[in-house]
Formats: sequence, structure tokens, C-alpha cells
Amino acid sequence: MIEDLLTDITSKEQFNFEETFLIYKLCSELIIEEEEVAQKLLVNILESKEKFDPSLNQILVDLIEAVGFYPYIKKENFELDSTDSLIREMYHYSDNLNKFLHEDQKHLLSLLNTDKNVIVSAPTSFGKSLLIEEFIASHKFKNIIIIQPTLALLDETRRKLKKYDQKYKLIVRTSQDSSIEKGNIYLFTAERVNEYKDFQHIDLIIVDEFYKLSSKRDDERADSLNNALHFILKTYNSKFYLLGPNIDRISKGFEEKFNAIFYKTKSSLVDIKSVDIYSEHKEKFDMPRKYKEYKEQVLFDLLLENQHQQSIIYCSSPSRVRYLSKRFYSYLISKNIQKENEGLDIIKWIEENISTDWSMIDLLKYRVGIHDGALQRHITTTIIDYFNTGLLNYLFCTTTIIEGVNTSAKNIVFFDSTKGTNTKIDYFDYSNIKGRAGRLMMHYTGTVYNFNPVPPNEQVTIDIPFYEQNPISDEILINLDDEEVIDKLSDQYKAIKQIPENERNIIRDNGVQVFGQKNIINQLRNDLNTQYHLIAWNRYPTKEQLTYVLTLAWENLLKPAETVRPMTLKALITVTQIYGFNQSIWNLVESTFEYFKTLSKFKDLPDSEIRDEAIRQSFQTLKHWFEYKVPKWLAVIDSLQKFVCLETGLRPGNYNYFASLIENDFLRENLTILYEFGMPSSAIRKLEKLISSEVLQDDVIKIIRDNKLFNNNIFIAYERNKLKEI
Repeated sequence: MIEDLLTDITSKEQFNFEETFLIYKLCSELIIEEEEVAQKLLVNILESKEKFDPSLNQILVDLIEAVGFYPYIKKENFELDSTDSLIREMYHYSDNLNKFLHEDQKHLLSLLNTDKNVIVSAPTSFGKSLLIEEFIASHKFKNIIIIQPTLALLDETRRKLKKYDQKYKLIVRTSQDSSIEKGNIYLFTAERVNEYKDFQHIDLIIVDEFYKLSSKRDDERADSLNNALHFILKTYNSKFYLLGPNIDRISKGFEEKFNAIFYKTKSSLVDIKSVDIYSEHKEKFDMPRKYKEYKEQVLFDLLLENQHQQSIIYCSSPSRVRYLSKRFYSYLISKNIQKENEGLDIIKWIEENISTDWSMIDLLKYRVGIHDGALQRHITTTIIDYFNTGLLNYLFCTTTIIEGVNTSAKNIVFFDSTKGTNTKIDYFDYSNIKGRAGRLMMHYTGTVYNFNPVPPNEQVTIDIPFYEQNPISDEILINLDDEEVIDKLSDQYKAIKQIPENERNIIRDNGVQVFGQKNIINQLRNDLNTQYHLIAWNRYPTKEQLTYVLTLAWENLLKPAETVRPMTLKALITVTQIYGFNQSIWNLVESTFEYFKTLSKFKDLPDSEIRDEAIRQSFQTLKHWFEYKVPKWLAVIDSLQKFVCLETGLRPGNYNYFASLIENDFLRENLTILYEFGMPSSAIRKLEKLISSEVLQDDVIKIIRDNKLFNNNIFIAYERNKLKEI
């Protein structure tokens, strides 16, 4: 019955007085009997408010208040008409944020203001992160850690919180010192929490997307997150707030052990409708090789049909993002759609710094964006900004969309059914993709278009390995004190305890493959007499020294199931040497392009497509290998070679200089903080001429602001706008 009514609300042009009254009456009854259904009906009424008789608006206001959707009263410029209701409304007002909270947010805030720790599972459109800002605006906690899984998310959070810099120092890099005078907000990935050495006493730790703690969700970074949370709780006994979507339960006993409440709500201020595209085309969609172009045609027709609404298209990998977006661009041309975005400021930057042939330029001109883990951070931030301000209508994405980047999309298209090549999207991932349809306070409803069968609904239990320890990785187990270990008789624990304590301490602090590191220590000891010159180097390595170190890392520090394709050890050595010698990603793009032209699989392709692939692969290498993996490996082996050299009285090498250069795109040390703020390296290199190397990194932004350096004519418009943002 309710679904029929929702269809009527969408399809009918008008409801008279009597029809309006009967629908409002039904909604009132449902609030008592099935409040979630009432909420769904109510947001659909609000979506089509102009269809209903306005003389009954006061009843509508009372219904909104009855379900606690106070932000919508303000949004629609409605007014409550009784003293009681006005008192209830003001109870839900946040003086700190100058906003109304909805009823479930207010309840959650009241839980957070007790002595309890809070673990919350709520839909994407609940507004969980608004409560983070409420905490910070209240100044209740002096030192706060916020852990988020991606640098893109952290940058989004940083931009929201920078207005609180009078009271808090925002710390985004492990090289920054904590403030003694002000409070500190540490905006870190889990890995950076584990690396940072200057924490003040932590009053609150917030973990966004906390499902990434689970050892059963195939996330290679779960170890780092477990170790980070465990360390902070053990060291500071901090209050914690863990938030995530669509979780049914957590490890049994965790709440009691840590004085916590697990709060699950399905309350949502946005109704997401599902449209089953798959069933209508099942025969052909089930034969993807034969009917690949048919499925694409259905997608493109759908996108064009919805061209006045913003849509996100889920794709399984960066290569699929590039392929589908370019196919859609060709489709738009075939339909004589005109380009609209000639003047976007990033286009000139791309032409000057990447290539005039990069397909991104054509995509942007046709209001098409791409978003994946291989793009540079400033590009992804700009793409999202363009999308959220309406300059782009279509966004082709990978799982980066699952991990919380907020967009203004009305529609989500569930087009590919896997993550990467082989991992099927399960119901949990599907729910997170679906949850990105419709933006809170922008849309009342969103739509997910399913081009695949919806995965079976399964209960999602998030295990917390440092607590439950079943299973637990070596990398988490080595960080537990003896009294925290549940099974001291396990072979796993005995093997770790057999590692000598001085070795164990170094291995533990490095936070990566325990027995891989033990193998490296043994290898270094064996090689020290004959290969000392390959081990103990400083500043820049020779090709032989780089080959020796990266081979040790590749063979010992990769996780057993870790995906490295298309990278190989030989290729990694080559690209690291090219990047290290030329100190520029653009040289890597050119050398990759020239190499691709020699391969048979590219021989029939035009240069523009080969260059496109060279750019994609080079950016993937920069993001995955050079910004984290290679510098981390160098730091790990550096610590191990120092230990082995010193125990035999030999002078050790020092890899830190080269590792830091690789990680920071060869930028000058005191300006690398700007990279965290989404600044293109081209602009940072220009700033090297305007800012002294003696300036402290924490003073760099003040100098840019006070001296209005962004007005210098050495910057092009895109760089200037990025500088003004910070």
C-alpha cells in the first residue's frame, strides 16, 4: 500500500484538500505504528510539497515535528504554533553550530555527553559527522584525534574545521609539533597515528568508517587501524566515538570492557528509491562479454535521460572509470550534445603540467568527472568541488565513493558488480554505495539504479581484532601486552615471543610484516660482510643499492594476498630510479609513454590513447607506490639495517633523506605541508622562490595570507585559486 502511495505522489500532478488530509492522516497513524515508514512517506511528501493543499501546511509541520525532523522545519521556512513545540524545537538547537539537530542526532549527542564511549551505526544521510563539528565547536575536549581512511576525507574535514583555528591547531603531518597553548586536532590516517611521536594527552579519539577495524573485510590497512586505536586507548584512556554505516553488531563483550554503548539507528532524512534495471535486461546483462556494448548503451541512455540531475556511476577500478567515462564522452558527441565547460580553471593547468592530449580535458568540457584512488589529491578535490557546485553532472567513481566523500549526487548507478577484478560487492558495500544517493538538506529523495542483482542481505558484524583476537594478525598481536593476550599457548604467540626482545621492539614499531622483517634482519646479517656497500648508503642510492633494498622489501614486506598488479619488482625498481633521478612525475609519464609504444598491445592505438594510459599508470604509481609504499619500505629497512650495523660496530646508512624526497614529490621540506592542503606541486615549486627555506612549516600559510602571495603573476588562475582556498 505504501509503495503505491509513493508512486502516486511521484506521478500525480496535484492532491486536493481531502486527498491531502487523508495522506497526512495516514502519516500520523504510521508514526505510531511504523515510524520508519512514516519518515519515508514524509520525506516524499516534502519532495513534492507543492502538489499538496497548502491550507493544511500546519498539519504537515506537526508531522515533521512528530518524527523529530527539525532541520526540515527551518529548511522549508515553516513555523511551529504552540509553546510546547517551540520549546521542543529549541531543545534541538545547537548554539555551537547555529543549526537544528534532528531527534536522533540530539539523542546521540546526549549519549556522547555522558561518561560512556559511543559506537554508532547509522545511514549515510544521518549526519553523523555533524556531531564531530559540534564537539569541536563546544571546546569540550582539548586534544582530539580524528582518524579517517583516506586523505581526501581528511582534507574535506580539514576544510570544515579550519574556522576553529583560534582555539585549535590543526595537525595534518607527522612532522608538525603539537601546540602547548591551544588545543590540537590531529587529522590523521591510522598509519600516521602510529608514526606520530608528539601527542599531547588525548581527550577524545574519533574513528570514521570504523568497520575498517575488521579482519574479515579484506582491508589490508586493518592492522594499522587496530594498532592506532589500541595504542591511544591504552596510553591515554581517551573517550572514543566510532562511527560507520549499516553495521548490525560488534565483537561481543567490547561494550562492557570499554564502557561503551553501541547505538544503531535506521533513521534517515533522505529516502533512497531503488530502480531495477537488471531484471528488465537480465538475459543480455548475464552475458557481459557478448553484450558489453548493449549494457553500456543502456547506461548512457539513462544518464542522458537524467541529464538535469547529478549522477554518480560506480565502477570497479580506475581503468574502468577511464574506459567508461571516455565511452560516455563519445556517446555525448554522437548525440550532438554541446560542450559547456570551456573555462574551468583546471583545464589550463592540465595543459601546462600534464598534457594537452589528456582525455580529462574533453570530459570536463562535457560536464563529466572522474574520481578514483589513482588521481592526485588536488585533482580529486577540484573534481568534487566542481560536482558539488553544479559544474559537472556525471561522476565516474571507484570505491572511493564508499569511503565517505560527500557529494551533491541525486542518483547513484550501481553499474559494476565487483571491487577490482574478482571481489564481489556484498550487501554491506552495496548499502554504502546506495547511501550516496541524495544529499542531506539538499535532496529529500535519491535514486539508486541497479544494473546488477542486489546482493543478499546479510547481518554485518564488525570484529575488533585487538580485543576479540579471533582471528588476529601477527602485526596486531605483537603490539599487545602479555596480560592482554587471550591465548598465550597459541603457536602464533609463541613464535612471536621467540623473537629476541630487542628485535621484537623494532619490528613492532615498524608495524608491518612481523616475520618478513625477521627475515630481512637475518638476510642483512648474512650479507653484511659481502654486501655492506649495498646496505649502508646515504642520501641517494645507486641503481644496485636501490635494487637490493626494494628486492628485500618486495620479497618480505608484501602481505600474502596483497594486490600489486600491474606492478612488478623489476618495473618498481625502474620507475623508482627514473622518478628519483628526474625528480618529476612528468618524466615518468613520458618514459612510460615511450615504453608503451614499444608494446604489441598498444601498436594499433593512437598516441593520445597510449598517453592517456601512461598518465593513468604513472599517477597510480605516484599515489600507491611513491606517496606511501616505497617510503614506508625504505623507513622499515633503514631501521633494520641500522640495528644490524650497530650490533656489529659498523657505520649504518641513512635512507631517510631519499625516502622523504620520494614521499613528498621532491618538494622543499618546509613547504610539503601545502601538499596536504591539496596544493598542486607546480604551485609549491613556484613558492620556493617566494618563501625562505628558513620559515617554519606552521608559518607558511600565514606568510601566504599576510603577504597575499596568491596575487603574484607567476601563478596561473588554478594555482591562485588553490592558494586562496587555504
